Amino acid sequence: MAELRNNWTKEEISAIYHQPLLDLIYEAATIHRENKDYSEVQISSLISIKTGGCPEDCAYCPQAARYNTGVDVHAIMPKDEVIAAAEKAKAGGASRLCMGAAWREVRDNRDFDKVIDMVKAVNDLDMEVCCTLGMLTESQAQRLADAGLYAYNHNLDTSEEDYKRIITTRTYDERLKTLEHVRKAKITVCSGGIIGLGETVEDRISMLKTLSNLPKHPESVPINALVPIKGTPLADQAKVAVWDMVRMIATTRIIMPKTVVRLSAGRTEMTTVEQALCFMAGANSIFAGDKLLTTPNPSFDTDMAMFELLGLKPRAAFKNGKPGQQESLQEYINLEKIEAN
Repeated sequence: MAELRNNWTKEEISAIYHQPLLDLIYEAATIHRENKDYSEVQISSLISIKTGGCPEDCAYCPQAARYNTGVDVHAIMPKDEVIAAAEKAKAGGASRLCMGAAWREVRDNRDFDKVIDMVKAVNDLDMEVCCTLGMLTESQAQRLADAGLYAYNHNLDTSEEDYKRIITTRTYDERLKTLEHVRKAKITVCSGGIIGLGETVEDRISMLKTLSNLPKHPESVPINALVPIKGTPLADQAKVAVWDMVRMIATTRIIMPKTVVRLSAGRTEMTTVEQALCFMAGANSIFAGDKLLTTPNPSFDTDMAMFELLGLKPRAAFKNGKPGQQESLQEYINLEKIEAN
């Protein structure tokens, strides 16, 4: 059984990443198959509850107000539309709904009150609820937890060394502080990155080191391939090679063996065979539905056909307990192990 470690070095991760590709896939697949549920894939649906007009300068993002990308600014969605989207996603096979808002940080105002109501409403549908709303304070994270939020997404995007090249309107430490607040509130952590930003392989390894050396591994790590958007500073970046995605997913699976690894943005550019390689290398989560916030994504029907072909099945909601139960469930499992010995 793969060991859970929080003290990986860059040298160790680099040695894993750079090994011959077939050996890397084999090692990752072997670790993945130590989990009896390796054929289960967690399906999330992502909707934009507040689109465009963001004051940040993330170089990849079409929702930044300073870039002319053709994305229209929309106020926060009405709750009934969010519930309808959640019901449609659940009918399509999704067990998690992620709600994204183009904010720099959460503000304690009426819009946040509306998000709290949305979290409660989607939770009542027996779906895992995830939010990605920008930076959070400790008290805001607790409010979300009290409303029943299951997960909070806050990606690191790239390495600490490379971060200022991609974003100047906030710091890496601010990203990590939000993850601390989320963890303290006992909300599960969803945090990963994007490849294809013009970063080096060393940057990718550094980002994985940061994630794997957090006090507790993120429950979910999305690996995104950049979708270049006209009007953003990274519009002319070359398409990420599928082999880079496979290496990132496999390395993530090896160093964070219990984490759900999400094959995220960029899937529309991948064939079924290429996606199959990613699942073999340890990916066990996807976003399904026609859009990822503002970029295209395969439809539910397309993904279900792929699942049938590959022998995959959707993972049920709340596999590791409902909000606030994850810690007590783990304590129970640890106690069982102690008594067994």
